[in-house]
Amino acid sequence: MAMTLSLTDEQDHALTALAEAQKISKQEAAVRAIEDAASRRAETRDAVLRRIVSEDSELLDLLAK
Repeated sequence: MAMTLSLTDEQDHALTALAEAQKISKQEAAVRAIEDAASRRAETRDAVLRRIVSEDSELLDLLAK
């Protein structure tokens, strides 16, 4: 799907620098940044859920009955 991305000059400079450092296009740099952010969010969510299950296992067992 095509999309237009409006960036401030500062954001465009940062994206350009990122793309040049990785020797990829600005589009690829933006795609990778989005994928990385989504992955970190999923990892954070999974870590929080593991902590809840671990710390509240007795309560969860009671609620499951």
